[in-house]
Amino acid sequence: MRIITFGTFDVFHVGHVNILDRAKALGHYLIVGVSSDALNMSKKGRNPIYSQQDRIHIISSLRSVDEVFVEESLELKEQYILEHKADMLIMGDDWKGKFDHLKNICDVVYLPRTPSISTTATIEIVQGLS
Repeated sequence: MRIITFGTFDVFHVGHVNILDRAKALGHYLIVGVSSDALNMSKKGRNPIYSQQDRIHIISSLRSVDEVFVEESLELKEQYILEHKADMLIMGDDWKGKFDHLKNICDVVYLPRTPSISTTATIEIVQGLS
């Protein structure tokens, strides 16, 4: 089974590892769409801490990940799923219900996030220390 998931993966942490490992365990091939810098700016109103190329390099180096591409738009999820021939879309449960409309082209599964881990919270803590 081919699994696809998406994320910014900025300030990489154990929560990212956990969801990618759990996603891979549900299939045999894991495809990861890494949000472009421009997409991150449009959805979060800030540039990522790490560049798009650095984030792609980090995700590509993980043994659970088989393929990485740049996600340019949230509205292209269906196109990405079809292009990559994914059988299942995995997202964190903070997105629960938001991609149910894609169930006509693949299975959609929302996995629980790792408790008490958040990139945004980590960035806010670090900014508060400087």
